[in-house]
Amino acid sequence: MAKRNIYSHEIELQKIEIKNAPKTEFAAELEKIKYRGYEVESISDGRKIVITKPGGKFTFGRIKKDDFMVFIFNPNDNSLWLISHKDILNDLIEKGDKNPVETLKIISALEDVFNGTEPDDVLLKIKLNNPIGEEPETLLKAYKWIWGQEDINYPTGKGRQMSMEGISELKERLEETK
Repeated sequence: MAKRNIYSHEIELQKIEIKNAPKTEFAAELEKIKYRGYEVESISDGRKIVITKPGGKFTFGRIKKDDFMVFIFNPNDNSLWLISHKDILNDLIEKGDKNPVETLKIISALEDVFNGTEPDDVLLKIKLNNPIGEEPETLLKAYKWIWGQEDINYPTGKGRQMSMEGISELKERLEETK
């Protein structure tokens, strides 16, 4: 029988030892295993952008071995927020309802990050005010990594462009209100 789902990839291992036990006790011990991830960005409020790899995406029955998940980690309460395109778009919509001009500046900054500029460089160049919701810095730094994830998962397709469609529609709507 041929082996399936064999991947060649470096892996960082940390040895743990958990003795087998009856179902409930064994599960309780397994749930104590800490998450492993990579801190990839620091946010000025103390939170971190963290990625975990692999991310668990399957395509045609095979895991995407280079997929990862993007979280915002708050070390104050050990919370991990799996931020999504929808979260960011909804935040931008709320910002646009409150202050279209500032939101257009944030969208322009996102476009710079989309095109490859480091978020911190964008933030040095453009003064962004936050009308409501997440700080623009958080959105820029999270999206840098979400777009990277899309580039991995859809290398020959639209990838990161798909996530910009909703933002582009919002930009058009906000420009009409100026």
